[in-house]
Amino acid sequence: MMKKEELKAFEQSIVDLFHAGKIPYPIHLSGGNETQLIEIFKGIRKPDWVFSSWRSHYHYLLKSGNPVCLERWILAGNSMHIMDNTCNFFSSSIVAGCCPIAVGVAKAIQMRGGKEHVYVFVGDGAEDEGVFYESVRYVEAWKLPCSFIIEDNGLSVCTTALERINDFTIEWPSCVSRYYYERKWPHCQTGQFVPAYGTNERHM
Repeated sequence: MMKKEELKAFEQSIVDLFHAGKIPYPIHLSGGNETQLIEIFKGIRKPDWVFSSWRSHYHYLLKSGNPVCLERWILAGNSMHIMDNTCNFFSSSIVAGCCPIAVGVAKAIQMRGGKEHVYVFVGDGAEDEGVFYESVRYVEAWKLPCSFIIEDNGLSVCTTALERINDFTIEWPSCVSRYYYERKWPHCQTGQFVPAYGTNERHM
């Protein structure tokens, strides 16, 4: 498993490539949650499945993903939908979009008597999506081998939880857990200028 310093070094290298104009695509950087994720992934086995969001770099690397392949995919514009069946990893740029897919995998595992477990990582903004609720309800009702991990930085893009839902909270069932962190990078490098390929022009 990659160490905290290795995760941070990889993400910094992606930042450097982005600011050098080598990545002319939206990217969503991980950061500020290294310690929590490393602890969570200590309990995730090689045969287990991990479903992630558009902010998937750390999840993929901690699932024994190949950092060379990951960098190549990011450079090709695939940062928000990393998939690798060699390590049972799947991600989607759709908010909570992986939830029903993960439920289907967990259902299949249960039906064939498998021992794998499915882990779904979502941001706290995904709690606002009906498909998240439906997926959680189905997993809990049928006791599927599936866990949802809410990565709560208190923001949906740049809107705080207080602005979105005031002080309303939901007590989710046992298949849902949560950890809190403060993100290191702005959402998709919001508001920063990046030089375009082969020109002196500067674009958002």
